[in-house]
Amino acid sequence: MLERERERVAAAARRLAVEGLVLGTAGNVSERVGERVALTPTGAALDGLRAQEIAVVDLAGHQLDGELEVTSELLLHLEIYRRRDAGAIVHTHPPLATALSCVLSELPVVHYQMLDLGGAIRVAPYETFGTPELAAATLDALEQRSAALMANHGAITHGPDLGAAVQRALLLEWACTVYWRAAAIGAPRALSDEQQLAFTEAVAQRGYGATQRIER
Repeated sequence: MLERERERVAAAARRLAVEGLVLGTAGNVSERVGERVALTPTGAALDGLRAQEIAVVDLAGHQLDGELEVTSELLLHLEIYRRRDAGAIVHTHPPLATALSCVLSELPVVHYQMLDLGGAIRVAPYETFGTPELAAATLDALEQRSAALMANHGAITHGPDLGAAVQRALLLEWACTVYWRAAAIGAPRALSDEQQLAFTEAVAQRGYGATQRIER
């Protein structure tokens, strides 16, 4: 069941481990296909996950397939799928994003690439993992955003597909790195609303970030 999706989820988990965004068993990845979700298991090291270990659940949370029990953050993933237009979700514990989640209430837009995440990154208040309270707090932080920090916990991103969700996880940690390095020098300068709007308009006009073929 969902064999290709389970392969992709396992591969994404291994890549996140290589990139240093997850350590050991901490973190989880999922991809939705219709009324089914392929999701990493609980208690398994992400750097060695195999496709057959990836769980498959329905949107009610019933496990349908997989050798191992589904992640303890199942409710978090399901609530995002129910209430956001997401095709895949990545929850990580990256060093800098997690560190900033301990001190910031919001990560400001210090670089225009952060606009791909929706703007300034909110920090969801701390709640115990696996609880409805954590899911609710994270959903609030994700309003009109594809990324959020989770106070004293980690980070979460979603996207239309797994590739986008992973890239946004990498982008979020990069943005946290930029902010941290800037803060070590002085007060980071955030882009104004006007500057953000100008960038958005330029993207629409010039197709920034999109591959464009040369007509010959």
